[in-house]
Amino acid sequence: MEKVMIRIMMLALFLSIPLVAPGQEVLTEAFRSSYEAENAGEIEKAIEALTVVYDPSSYELNLRLGWLHYQKGKMDESIVHYRRAIDLKPYAVEPKLGLAYPYSAMAMWNDIILLYESILKVDPQNSLVNYRMGLIYYNRGQYERADPYLEKVVNLYPFDYDSLLLFAWNKLMLGRTREAKVLFQKTLLANPGDESAQRGLEMIR
Repeated sequence: MEKVMIRIMMLALFLSIPLVAPGQEVLTEAFRSSYEAENAGEIEKAIEALTVVYDPSSYELNLRLGWLHYQKGKMDESIVHYRRAIDLKPYAVEPKLGLAYPYSAMAMWNDIILLYESILKVDPQNSLVNYRMGLIYYNRGQYERADPYLEKVVNLYPFDYDSLLLFAWNKLMLGRTREAKVLFQKTLLANPGDESAQRGLEMIR
């Protein structure tokens, strides 16, 4: 009786161990082939490798296909896959950052702003998104709106060259020359001889 009980317990233990999902090896191989094709510059092959195993409910497949279609210049397809990935993982940041690529290529700036605002609701300290929001508003000449985004980035990364330089120019455009001067000088510490920072300082003198 003891031996029977031991066998039953061993069988129960075995059945409780999660098995590899059906098709896992095929899926892994498809991703491997896709990465190899992309690294070789064969984007169409990279897409095809995943298309044969495509499952619309797979976050990973949609995310990867969004990127590959963007690389191939197929912006509409890229947007479809990135949006599916977002629907599958609404709180995830990475598919929204990915979606910004085809949006940018199609100059859909208002959509990008909405996209970035949705990211900042989840991740308000996201330095990349804050920087890009500042850059968008700077390029639009909306310097007051750009300022708080750039200030947040520089507070998080006080010695980041790109952020310092853009923040300095934004301050200069706002007429805040004293702050701009300090920021241009800090930029030159991060990148000595920077022509843009030197030009900014010359405009202040």
